[in-house]
Amino acid sequence: MAVSANKLELLQIADAVAREKQIDRAIVIEAMEDAIQKAARARYGQETEIRAEINPKSGETRLQRLLLVVDEVENPATQIALVDALAKNPDAQVGDFIADPLPPIEFGRVATQSAKQVIVQKVREAERDRQYEEYKDRVGDIINGIVKRAEYGNVIVDLGRGEAICRRDQLIPREVFRPGDRIRAYVMDVRREPRGPQIFLSRTHPQFTAMLFRQEVPEIYDGVIEVKSVARDPGSRAKIAVISRDSSIDPVGACVGMRGSRVQAVVQELQGEKIDIIPWSPDAATFIVNALQPAEVAKVVLDEDSERIEVVVPDEQLSLAIGRRGQNVRLASQLTGWDIDILTEAEESERRQKEFQERTQLFVDGLNVDEVVGQLLASEGFTSMEEVAYVDLDEIASIEGFDEETAEEIQARARENLEELERRNDEARRELGVEDDLREVPGMTSAMMVALGKDDVKNLEDFAGSVPDDLVGWVEKRGSETVRHTGPLAEFGVSRADAEQMIMTARVLAGWITEEDLNGDVEDEDDIEAGDEVDEVVADGDEPLENAN
Repeated sequence: MAVSANKLELLQIADAVAREKQIDRAIVIEAMEDAIQKAARARYGQETEIRAEINPKSGETRLQRLLLVVDEVENPATQIALVDALAKNPDAQVGDFIADPLPPIEFGRVATQSAKQVIVQKVREAERDRQYEEYKDRVGDIINGIVKRAEYGNVIVDLGRGEAICRRDQLIPREVFRPGDRIRAYVMDVRREPRGPQIFLSRTHPQFTAMLFRQEVPEIYDGVIEVKSVARDPGSRAKIAVISRDSSIDPVGACVGMRGSRVQAVVQELQGEKIDIIPWSPDAATFIVNALQPAEVAKVVLDEDSERIEVVVPDEQLSLAIGRRGQNVRLASQLTGWDIDILTEAEESERRQKEFQERTQLFVDGLNVDEVVGQLLASEGFTSMEEVAYVDLDEIASIEGFDEETAEEIQARARENLEELERRNDEARRELGVEDDLREVPGMTSAMMVALGKDDVKNLEDFAGSVPDDLVGWVEKRGSETVRHTGPLAEFGVSRADAEQMIMTARVLAGWITEEDLNGDVEDEDDIEAGDEVDEVVADGDEPLENAN
């Protein structure tokens, strides 16, 4: 059968659109069929069920109306009587559809415009689906493109087989791109969007720096050197932590390159952004000291539960450690994942003296002794009345100037002080309405019950319904900002693990779970705690550890 010119032209158009948009030819033909169906409905009535078919080889178009087989016809446009249907198809039954051929329709101006809109929409959707499928696995890669246009500070990038956008806040400050410029950026996200670009690029993302080093440093590409973390102040400064899996290769030297050639290539791409390359260390204290370079650190004090660290630097190093507008310490904090407090040696000495005086006054008031005795106890490392009351008697008697009789008297006074404090706390928690059943929880004290009462936790059921964060607080990190939430038991040195155990015990006492359930739930809570570390939400907890540098 010969193919007429208009039919051949229809197939040629489908082929051309498919090649230009890089989509399947069958999708274009299907879009044409939908367009013909829409035009036919406008001709024969919107309620009519129309089916159009285009032969992909000959280009011949066949138009059919589908009629529903019924016993009694109510709408001749959409239904056909069973008697008439049997004449066309002897196997027809009620509920079947009969295809009734229709003559070809003439496309007027309105029908042509409507058909064009349908085809354009279908082709655009297919193009976007193809683009999404092609780029969805490239998140985290660096991609090259050509600037197509700039809109309100956002840069639209032509990737050849797709279109992407680099928003204004994802561009390095003060850099300007014009149409036709080449651009290299990090694929931050690829997602389905109903309109507009669906590939989102970034030149400020920390991993953009890491991927640039991966392209410039063969050892990183091969996996011999690993980039552990990156912190950036886009357009100004960046810190990158690296570690070598081969002891014979210096990770910092490899990233710098001969005469700085490798790092300079990255710096030029980042518009002159200065980069500090830092050796990563599994020891948190060492890593933080390295991250604060070029400042020298005298001492660090770590609080591992809350991921907080105090850094002591010489007085003349304070401005260098903080950096201009706090940049150095902020980047070091982002790089290490720790909150960093910087003190000078003078400030630390002043704080220690203040703490010593507070402890001295605690013993003077609580034990009814003179200041010299209070200072002796404080200088020996005693920090609380409980330590004095329940420590081995020999430890107090061994203090210079004390004998066994003095030690016994001091311990007796300490215990009396604790008993008086316990009596006051017991009265206070009763005034708050805290019930006696809370005391059944192991580790619970009257002082804790007072704190819980002020937080509206007044019985075993309330306590059992709590979560560790409610009791000990947590630290939430939102980018460079840190928000600290305190809990009623934080001041008593209760760790997150202790709080979990107390809550689970309370649930057993309240009859919510059994002892057998407790063992399984504790394991689950451990899993949750590990997950919390991934989300960078940590709780206040144990006493800090000291590390001298």
